[in-house]
Amino acid sequence: MNILEKIREHAYLTPERTVMICGSRRLTWQQLWTWSDRLAAWIAAVEQDKAPVAVYGHKNPWMLVCFLACVKSGRAYCPIDISVPDERVKMILEALPSGIVLTTETLQFAADQETACGKRIIGCRDLEEIFQREDLEAPGADQWVKSDETYYIIFTSGSTGTPKGVQITADCLGHYLDWSVGLGTSPEQKAGQVFLNQAPFSFDLSVMDLYTCLACGGTLFCLEKQVQADYGRLLESLEVSEANVWVSTPSFADVCLSDPKFDQKLLPGLQVFLFCGETLGNRTARKLQERFPGAVVVNTYGPTESTVAVTDVLVTPELAAADHALPVGRTKPGTRIEIHDTDGKSVPEGEKGEIIIIGDTVSTGYYRQEELTKKAFFTVGESRAYHTGDEGYLRDGMLYYCGRIDLQIKLHGYRIELEDIENNIRRLPQISHAVVIPNQRGGKVSSLTAYVVLNEHARKLQEDCGIGLQTAESAVVQEKQFSSPGTGDLQSGAVSEKQSGGGYIPEDEKVMSARLKECLAAFLPSYMIPKKFVFLNQMPMTNNGKADRKLLGGKKA
Repeated sequence: MNILEKIREHAYLTPERTVMICGSRRLTWQQLWTWSDRLAAWIAAVEQDKAPVAVYGHKNPWMLVCFLACVKSGRAYCPIDISVPDERVKMILEALPSGIVLTTETLQFAADQETACGKRIIGCRDLEEIFQREDLEAPGADQWVKSDETYYIIFTSGSTGTPKGVQITADCLGHYLDWSVGLGTSPEQKAGQVFLNQAPFSFDLSVMDLYTCLACGGTLFCLEKQVQADYGRLLESLEVSEANVWVSTPSFADVCLSDPKFDQKLLPGLQVFLFCGETLGNRTARKLQERFPGAVVVNTYGPTESTVAVTDVLVTPELAAADHALPVGRTKPGTRIEIHDTDGKSVPEGEKGEIIIIGDTVSTGYYRQEELTKKAFFTVGESRAYHTGDEGYLRDGMLYYCGRIDLQIKLHGYRIELEDIENNIRRLPQISHAVVIPNQRGGKVSSLTAYVVLNEHARKLQEDCGIGLQTAESAVVQEKQFSSPGTGDLQSGAVSEKQSGGGYIPEDEKVMSARLKECLAAFLPSYMIPKKFVFLNQMPMTNNGKADRKLLGGKKA
């Protein structure tokens, strides 16, 4: 798929249709196409080389205009969200040789707002003037980014502390979109629909909603950072969004599910949930299926280095009710997955190893970082391949994700996968979210701490009534029995609700911890059961919508 040609087609057929909504700001398809043409002409006139251009801001519709303007001028764009710390922003800007930075928000560290890291700042006033200039002649289609040229660069965390820029080509994006338009529902069903945007544009999950929406001629409804931080405003925004396609991390869905008002009545037009970026738990899938009987749930998997996602599976009620973790699906056309051992050899089906992605959406490498590129990328025949650093296994053509290899630890001589423990804790019906953090002593892991968010089922715990925690085998039964928190049958509780956010803090945390450990002992060996449980009202999340492990690791357990 040539996405620019698709966008031009939609702009011609539905010029007055809204392509993007963010708060009170709206952008039509005609404005998107015309303004990006003019800005592309301006960029081509002032920039001699075709170096990637940084675009700084937060979900402003003009950011989308800037993205298209860059690629129409033959240059990749690099999105930077306002949530990115100043020092990291400086690192990214210094890594890009372009002489300009397009901004829709104030760069706080730029004292005069004229330059930043030696680059000329093109702010909102400048952009508005350029958009109105009818004398600027759009570059021809022959000037657009195409084929194996870099379309966008997203900077991700580097182990050395320096961010690394993942280069995604026009072909990578096109191959991805050929597949993504059919996820969950057909391209015909998605035509003209409203797509929900949760992730900032500097997080590659946003590519799933942004570009799939553009390919389908839809409308992107953005949830700003401050809206997501205010639960009342969040539900109000969801209600008015009229969203048909939901794209988010599972953690974000868990936050929404903490409120019983989050259901089909709130979003009557919702047809499909698309998840990526984190492990989707069985319980989350079951709750979504119960609350949104008219929608389907799709689980996907993939790293930034292979253009968002490469596998998908439709999560059926039977799959969600199983006592094993959800699979992440079968590979898309043009991609194959191999599982390698530590020697780089393929392992038999069912055996765990590193997930290797080979195919037509694999990145060309990290921007201007040859050594890192050589370590992570290689070729198989004529296809690019990537070492994901993720562990998984294949069974009957279906991929199962087991966690990050770098989240594996050794405790008392045992090799332990932290995400394996987390998935098992989430099997308990009283748990909404769980993150396990290793505690270090003398350079070695000495114990494990589980940070958990209890849900409404925890309110049913009463020692005097003999109601205790149930094991995962009875989770589905209990969820049906206690489908809503209710109040008439509650006595003085063992669990108290504190502030908004959906979590419940037990009055006797030691008793609750002991019961959780007893329950986990039914399906986890003793060395995998966390020594301590810390109860949170709400799991802290990064700006990308993932659980904030770094913040939790910095807390005193």
